[in-house]
Amino acid sequence: MPIAFLQKQFIPFQDAKLSIAVHALHYGTAAFGGMRGTVFPEKNEILLFRLDKHAKRLSNSSKYINYDISPDYIASTIVEFVKQNKPNKSFYIRPLVYNSSLGITPKIQDESDFLIYGLELDDYLPPDGVRCSIASWQRQADVSLPLRGKITGTYITSCLAKTEALSRGFDEALLINSNGKVCEASGMNLFLVRDGKLITPGVDQDILEGITRDSIIQIAREELGLEVIERSVDKTELMIADEVFLTGTAAKVTPVKQIEQFLLPNDRPITDKIKAKFNDITQGKVSKYSHWITRIKI
Repeated sequence: MPIAFLQKQFIPFQDAKLSIAVHALHYGTAAFGGMRGTVFPEKNEILLFRLDKHAKRLSNSSKYINYDISPDYIASTIVEFVKQNKPNKSFYIRPLVYNSSLGITPKIQDESDFLIYGLELDDYLPPDGVRCSIASWQRQADVSLPLRGKITGTYITSCLAKTEALSRGFDEALLINSNGKVCEASGMNLFLVRDGKLITPGVDQDILEGITRDSIIQIAREELGLEVIERSVDKTELMIADEVFLTGTAAKVTPVKQIEQFLLPNDRPITDKIKAKFNDITQGKVSKYSHWITRIKI
């Protein structure tokens, strides 16, 4: 997208540059968010999904790098960013807070800043379903890293796992935590269906507390009347599940059709219902969830 936000000003994207000595580059002392925007040119309107939740999570993540930035400031700057860019296609916004010091000491620095950029984005993963491997790389534990924040340094494991999966001919990787339980994908939360019940790893399983995940849990309970169980999940349980799907801002709701050599059923009635309802909500078609939508006139 043509306009970025950096050092408290909107500037052309090509002019948004940082020093090669910036602390966040060397030590991973940054935290990011991600959210989608849906464009309706005929209405001169753009919809953002759960802007308040995204802003609050980034504000909380910033605390891990000693940066005090309010959710209201993050949200209002994102809205202005959208107005400045006037996108005409579906897009993805990447806000990021980072230690901006040029020092080399490996400690959390006091100097920080906030930036935003964006890009056009349609489907992040194949919408008809993905093939997943079980990563050889283990998900970190919350005792070692602040996994409730989207800290940039923690994503090296995701990068390694995703790269390994692609090298083996798969689309995505599933990560095992230190207790030997499946917890999430490289950048998505995980759900499975067994005997009509929706199951997802709990927040005590070293997962990211996903905003799409939270939305899906509410939709399943309130709209579909499903029993939702948050608990640990075994690897072998996934391979015999009735349905498996991934959720995330970029991935939205993406079905899983294969895990390692195990093929999953093509019939996914619950996944299909959840996906359809979620898409309707993000497009502003369900008045009950209108509070999840921020409408921006362009």
